[in-house]
Amino acid sequence: MDDVRILEAERRRIEELEFEELQVEEEVDGRDSTGAGSSDDFTFNPCLASLHTYLGEVEDTHHRLAFLDGGAVLNLPLFYLEGVVLFPEATLPLRVVQPNFISAVERALVQVDNPFIVGVVRACRGSDSDNRQLRFATVGTTAEIRQYRRLEDGSLNVVTRGQQRFHLKHRWIDVEGMPCGEVQIIQEDIPLRTPKDAFGKLAPLSNLRSHRLSRVLPSNSSSLGYGHSDNDSEANSDDSFESALSSAGMRTHQSALDSCYGYDVMDESTSSDDDKFLSQTEMRSTRSHLNESKGPLYSDTGKNADNTTLEIGNSSDLTKKGEGSKRCWKNTDLNHFHRVPRAFWPHWVYRMYDSYCLAERAADMWKQIVGAPSMDGLVRKPDLLSFYIASKIPVSEETRQELLEIDGISYRLRREIDLLESFDLVRCKTCKTVIAQRSDMLVMSTEGPLGAYVNSHGYVHEIMTLQKANGLALIGRATVEYSWFPGYAWTIAECASCETQMGWLFTATKKTLKPQSFWGIRSSQVADDTR
Repeated sequence: MDDVRILEAERRRIEELEFEELQVEEEVDGRDSTGAGSSDDFTFNPCLASLHTYLGEVEDTHHRLAFLDGGAVLNLPLFYLEGVVLFPEATLPLRVVQPNFISAVERALVQVDNPFIVGVVRACRGSDSDNRQLRFATVGTTAEIRQYRRLEDGSLNVVTRGQQRFHLKHRWIDVEGMPCGEVQIIQEDIPLRTPKDAFGKLAPLSNLRSHRLSRVLPSNSSSLGYGHSDNDSEANSDDSFESALSSAGMRTHQSALDSCYGYDVMDESTSSDDDKFLSQTEMRSTRSHLNESKGPLYSDTGKNADNTTLEIGNSSDLTKKGEGSKRCWKNTDLNHFHRVPRAFWPHWVYRMYDSYCLAERAADMWKQIVGAPSMDGLVRKPDLLSFYIASKIPVSEETRQELLEIDGISYRLRREIDLLESFDLVRCKTCKTVIAQRSDMLVMSTEGPLGAYVNSHGYVHEIMTLQKANGLALIGRATVEYSWFPGYAWTIAECASCETQMGWLFTATKKTLKPQSFWGIRSSQVADDTR
């Protein structure tokens, strides 16, 4: 067991290092005109924004923590932030000015157990005007302190990086006024091609041809999974599977089932006839073996694992096929045998939960929106890709918290695909005024089109960068002080309709710097959009 944990920790550490390299390589090496602007009219170096140079010189901790075991319970100093959802592998800068949070950082820097680690959870206030008390999310992310700087006034500038998700079991304020929490590390799943135990109970088509049924199936099993047995119930129990899901995961699972029959229709249309023919052929081949036994179980009508009736057909069907069947066999690609349903659902159903297929689809959609170059490196790591998109997708903080709470790589990717398909307009959360379109997204940082930045007062803002926006009014004069983007001055921007502060307009201080201007819109003030 210890060896498995060590190997898992090493795998996660290697993936983290590769992820850091991929972020720079895939966001900086090139841009596409669809969303991020072409290299001809872009001279700003996105690496500058991701370095958070406005924090001044910071000291590297030179410490990289090994990943904690899933299920581990520990006590951590706690940061609760309004309007911020931290994901694994995402960068979070902090300007720590409040004494209780300064104590939390100082405790993390010197603690023996889990050094340089704090817990980060999203906090929000109730929508009811009579009850504006802070509420805390029950799922958060551990953050490792990578860099810090102690200022003369006693405040701290800190750069952290998200590590692992956790469940917040209990929180309290210690005698020094420092927020603390008891957290349990969430055990993440491993990317899979198919759900666990989806195959193996049924024999491949080649075995059905060359062996008698009695040698293919266990003696205590019904033919082809029709009927009930102890073994079948273990593999097919939907109740046990669904009961293990969180509420967010359950909603995503139900959404996936509701949409499964419309999924990937275009991709499968060219092979649906062949698949249907091969599926029927497999059933008939099976029946030819079943007819060798004359027991009551082997009739023309059977029961499947869900106790629903399934017509097997009769031998005259093969005769009716005649020469047409031979021609179909001649023109059929043998590779389709791999697609013949050998389990409880057709192959296209399992593709809906294939982490790698979903990762490829999500990456393609992401590239269309932000104009990023090749993301092959992240596609090969669906778990990292799911967190990467979740941390950058321009949706409300409530939806981002929902993504953080989803257990399972495939479920998270499916939800992200749904969001990317529906994302079209950027609207003010208060009055629903349209601010921009998704084609206006602009990548100004290696962190992507959405990143976290902290102002001089210690407030953290997650902003999406846009090349143009509508319906905004500028307040005050432009200033370069504490600018998140070196070479740009910022001006406060409000919604012209409801006067909600939406973000800032950034304007270049030099004519040679391109783009000459862009907008930074606070994600906490953006409404989720569905087409």
